[in-house]
Amino acid sequence: MNEQGWSDDAFQTMWAAWLAFVAPVVDAEHGEHDARIAELQQEARLLHMQLWQRQSLRAQGGAVPPPVIEPAPGDTRFAASDWAMSPVHDYLRQAYLINADFLRRAAEVFPVKDEAERRRVRFMTRQYVDALAPSNFAATNPEIIRLAMESNGESIARGIVNMLVDLDKGRISMSDESAFKVGENLAITPGAVVFENAAMQLIQYSPTTERVASRPLLIVPPCINRYYILDLQAENSFVRHAIAQGHTVFLISWRNPHQSEADFTWDDLVAQPIYAWRIAADICGVEQINALGFCLGGTLLATALAAARARGEDPVHALTLLTTPLDFSDAGELACFIDEAGVTTREATIGKGGLMHGAELAAAFSSLRANELVWHYVVGNYLKGNTPPAFDLLFWNADSTNLPGPFAVWYLRHLYLENKLREPDALTVLDTPIDLHRIDMPTFVYASREDHIVPWKSAYATRGLIGGDSVFVLGASGHVAGVINPPIKQRRSHWHVEKDNVTLDADTWQTQATELRGSWWPAWAEWLAQYGGGSTAARVQLGNEQYPVLESAPGRYVKE
Repeated sequence: MNEQGWSDDAFQTMWAAWLAFVAPVVDAEHGEHDARIAELQQEARLLHMQLWQRQSLRAQGGAVPPPVIEPAPGDTRFAASDWAMSPVHDYLRQAYLINADFLRRAAEVFPVKDEAERRRVRFMTRQYVDALAPSNFAATNPEIIRLAMESNGESIARGIVNMLVDLDKGRISMSDESAFKVGENLAITPGAVVFENAAMQLIQYSPTTERVASRPLLIVPPCINRYYILDLQAENSFVRHAIAQGHTVFLISWRNPHQSEADFTWDDLVAQPIYAWRIAADICGVEQINALGFCLGGTLLATALAAARARGEDPVHALTLLTTPLDFSDAGELACFIDEAGVTTREATIGKGGLMHGAELAAAFSSLRANELVWHYVVGNYLKGNTPPAFDLLFWNADSTNLPGPFAVWYLRHLYLENKLREPDALTVLDTPIDLHRIDMPTFVYASREDHIVPWKSAYATRGLIGGDSVFVLGASGHVAGVINPPIKQRRSHWHVEKDNVTLDADTWQTQATELRGSWWPAWAEWLAQYGGGSTAARVQLGNEQYPVLESAPGRYVKE
């Protein structure tokens, strides 16, 4: 460092490196930086000058000066006292925070051709900024240095062992995976598989109440990762909660596709909810069921329902959609991975048969929250030598699955790129033109406020696409943690509007919404109770003559 602390040469080097990093996602010709970027550069230089001056006074024996810049709320990377105690590391963290703030602000004014390009610049900037944090490197993280000295190097040795284990796995460990086993302490709600084919198993769960709603509940989870996100441990199992409310619950357990299933199409998977609701209705002796779809499972369910209604069928009385994308106008940060060139390449490579591998999907999802799901574990596992604690949700997160290539590229092309599902009769599925407005049953729509995958306003847009009356509930937290919020925990909030109706736009709904402490599950259970079709004695025996019990839950497919 020179006497100014932050030279123009150093600043320009950092700026040039950032430009090179975002260049692959920027198509427009930008030319000279505009006046606003020049202003941001000058503001950053002034902050660096203040930082240097304060640290110079500290070096001369002065008191520890107040910081020039603070981490954002919730950023714990620099929370340890080690950072403030060391003048060098205090300087490093504040210099980093100034640079990171400058680049984030520059990403907002950097000239781009459209909003999609802006989103990519923001995303790439965050990857760049997160990766270069001084907390991520042993030489610039005082916590790591202290731990190594206190343990006589043992923390470093443990970290190397952890890294070698993860290299063998091909992924970063986010949880103590030895603490969980599917079928033993995860996915343990009693039930049985009553149907299976090459794409899925259908599980029927045992009742826990003497009487149940006449109409059973079919749950369609996403076919990315395993179904047991909805049936983790007893205290946070959504499935168990639904059963306790007096519902006969059926659930699709998707098969993890391998080469024998690598040619499955969008139509092949859309057909599975149709098989499932027919079987559930047959076993329970009813004409209609209730149905719930989560994320991509909701997209498949809604597509199947639109096809059924176009054929004059009316299989579902009430519908629940949890963090479900139907309108892809704002596809969240996942859209940063999807463009015409990439989809065309995948169509040529796996579009006729092949697999989109689970490890690739997992890496993409983790990068959406790199500080929490990548660098936190790189630092903790490898540099500090810690073993991550047991956490069932993160164990599930690591249990990734593949997607059939033809299914995946159809999904990327027609929904993410072209957003055709929202257009009436623009897509033909199962030889039937699809119009979501034909979905005219009562619908409960749930979204999570901090969802990076399905932004809550995108989920809210469902209300304008389907034909029936709907209610909307907004939960706190993200895509998965917001959904898995059992009442017993009394955590987080949810919001609803007392006199809700589909004519409200998302912003108006938000201004009228009331915050309620705790889980949204009871509100959903109260809503669904209206549509149970009366009650009947619980069926002790699972399945029936046509669909006999094949094996006990959770079944083979979830373990493949």
